[in-house]
Parts: sequence; structure tokens; C-alpha cells
Amino acid sequence: MTAVIYNFDRSAKAGPADDTERLLAALGRYTTAELLELLYIGEEPGFFELMRSIFGLSDETRWVLQNFLKAKASQTISAEVGQPGRGVLTLRARGPEHPVEGIVQ
Repeated sequence: MTAVIYNFDRSAKAGPADDTERLLAALGRYTTAELLELLYIGEEPGFFELMRSIFGLSDETRWVLQNFLKAKASQTISAEVGQPGRGVLTLRARGPEHPVEGIVQ
């Protein structure tokens, strides 16, 4: 599914009616649960800055990051700050003393 999340066309003809139409169209495309999840995640501190950074990556770098984050549940990701402006992500095997956390019904 493809959705326009951000409209880069800031022409003078776009107005409140256009924004309302886009919001109503989004309500029809997503479930209530998906919209509530987006609202919840969007309220996290630094969320929009993080998303802008990810979208600012080159296609190749974003692809590498996405594949890295698809790590199996038996692994955990740690993050640390190395040299100024450089983040380091590391995969580590998850042992029985650190079980996978999740929702239990």
C-alpha cells in the first residue's frame, strides 16, 4: 500500500479543505488500531526528528538499516554513540537469561 504521508507541494491553492480531505482519506485507509498506534508512537519524544533522519538517508543506507533491524527475535540490538556524529548498532545473541519480551495474553 502506498500513502502520501507528507505533501511537498506547498502551493498557495492548498488550504484547510485540502488538509481535511487528506485526513478523512487516511481515516478510510487505515484501521482504528493502526491510527491509534500512529498517534501513540507519534507522541514519543524525538519521533519526528528520527523519521526525518531516516528519510534523509540514501536509498542504499536505508536498505542496509532496514535489513539490520529485521534481526531475528533471538538477537537483541544495542546502540551506542561512538565518534561525534556516529551511532553504532550491534547485534547480540539473546540468551535464556534475557528472554524475548512481548505481549502475553
